Amino acid sequence: METMEKTTINGFRKEDILATISAIQENPEIAKFRFRARNKWVTAGHNQATVKDFYGGCQEDTSREKAWVIDNGEPPILLGTNEGANPVEYLLSALSGCMTTTMALHAAARRIEVESIESRFEGDIDVQGFLGLSDQVRNGYQQIRVTFDIRGNLTDEQKQELLMFTRNSPVYDVVTNGTQVIVGLAE
Repeated sequence: METMEKTTINGFRKEDILATISAIQENPEIAKFRFRARNKWVTAGHNQATVKDFYGGCQEDTSREKAWVIDNGEPPILLGTNEGANPVEYLLSALSGCMTTTMALHAAARRIEVESIESRFEGDIDVQGFLGLSDQVRNGYQQIRVTFDIRGNLTDEQKQELLMFTRNSPVYDVVTNGTQVIVGLAE
């Protein structure tokens, strides 16, 4: 019988990975998720998002007893008082978390052990677009640069393979391919 140490790679249990893949292969509907966030403006550049419920695995998830509350704010130079990270910083955070988790999970599925993964995400925005001062300037990031420092008993080829796994990240996909966003009013 294998010990827990041998069946856990990068914090993921090998059995859980295999069971999840098998379940989705048998019933692809299990793979369909619907995530939700709610947001309420507080004042000026401060608003609060809450995240709790979602649909996944063919059912509503009830595993979270409390909602996650995320304060969004702006620094003083952008007319805020630092109530929290600003939304574009949260986007970088979401991208970093999703790419890193994707890398670690795919590495574990292929039995590649990793000691540590650290990264730096940096993006450039010209606020002239956001402020409506120039229709020649994009509202969002013009470019995002990412560097990873991957540690472990890995070859350069394995590190390159791990970098390629980041392209499977759902947030990477949204950022690099765009996603249709439908905006409307509550009834």
